[in-house]
Amino acid sequence: MAAIKIVRRKNKQRKDGTAPLALRISENYQTNYCFLGQYVLEKHWNKETGLVKRSYPNSQQLNNFLRKKLTEAHNISFQSNNEVSPKEIKKKIISAKIRKSFFLLATERILQKYDRGTFSVAKSELSILFNIEEFLNLIKTKSKSKIIEDIKQRRNDRISRARKSKNSFLDGVNYFKKKKSLDFKDIDQSFIERYKTFCSSYLGQKTRTITNQLIFIRTLFNIAIKEGVVDIKYYPFAGNKEKIKLKSGNKVGLNRKEIRQIELLQLEEGSIMWHTRNIWLVAFYFAGIRISDILKLKWSDFKDNRLYYVMHKNEKPLSFKVPIKAEAILANYKKNKDNNSNYVFPLIQHANINDPEDIYRKVKSSTKKLNKYLKLIASECNIKKNLSNHIARHSFGNLAGDKIHPLMLQKLYRHSDLKTTLNYQANFIHRDADEALDSVINF
Repeated sequence: MAAIKIVRRKNKQRKDGTAPLALRISENYQTNYCFLGQYVLEKHWNKETGLVKRSYPNSQQLNNFLRKKLTEAHNISFQSNNEVSPKEIKKKIISAKIRKSFFLLATERILQKYDRGTFSVAKSELSILFNIEEFLNLIKTKSKSKIIEDIKQRRNDRISRARKSKNSFLDGVNYFKKKKSLDFKDIDQSFIERYKTFCSSYLGQKTRTITNQLIFIRTLFNIAIKEGVVDIKYYPFAGNKEKIKLKSGNKVGLNRKEIRQIELLQLEEGSIMWHTRNIWLVAFYFAGIRISDILKLKWSDFKDNRLYYVMHKNEKPLSFKVPIKAEAILANYKKNKDNNSNYVFPLIQHANINDPEDIYRKVKSSTKKLNKYLKLIASECNIKKNLSNHIARHSFGNLAGDKIHPLMLQKLYRHSDLKTTLNYQANFIHRDADEALDSVINF
């Protein structure tokens, strides 16, 4: 267990002769100091007892304060089961002094995501805070239809202000940074159950969307416990409390015939439909590159007839040989190589390359546009499946089936964990189940 004592840091002595008092936390030759905001003269300090002498004005009051802080520090060290360093104990002591609300801790995490350039995560998590605020402000005396109407109106107003540059993302973050209306202790099992019902009944959200919000709340709780903001006994996801279960819906990919129909579709060169089809096919040919990555592909990513790129989602680097079919499509874009800011496809050519957030906005807008035109392509090809950018990935998985070794598929999909690949590919391997079914009913 860490050795904790209150000391007078004489090396920090001020001009008036006073020096700060601090908790000294030591273990395994590591020492950290947590200052207590109190300053005393050397003549008033008893370094043996770690308390002020009776000669100090209001000595009893200050000593009561020091004993309390020492007890709190020992409690934190004891509750940590001797598994944390003096630095972590100091962090917990400081966090205990600064009462952080749920919203404050949430905005700290969101700002970290924003500063790292993971704008999609930051913005989705900020949206969760607005959902939680709607839940906290729910007035049940109103009719359900009126509540839903008001929520939609407020959301539309936020979107409108953002589009007109009247409100920025950081305005939303700063708004919640100041809110102290929700404490971690308030988020118990009952709170979560009521919030799930609210998301389903008033926000019209599906199970996976609600689950993503619970994961966000759980993540913040884990951070709060680690930083000493809330005691682990208040954790609402432990033991027999709230269980977060990830459920995956059926993933449906195109078959060879449907993909061939898209390849053979006659479209006007240079039209948005033509670009949409080409982008989708190139994504498919490269084992289902995500749309956010393929729109940002640059000619500099191609070397010696290979594609070298880093997947934005998990920052995994990968190299692919350029398939013949992909090469034929890319040849159509090489003639405009110098006009598209080095981007292969022209949809985000006007994005400010020095502004990651502007690139993110252009990619998001282009993705929405491409999904719209993919629906028209599906109609032209008489494809009844929901054709979208992401289905290029599902289509590759569908055709791969059980023909490619899982370890190779893991590499192609850029998955960090083989288990993720096996679970993903299970959506497209139906042979065993089909044969089992046939063996029973075909008699």
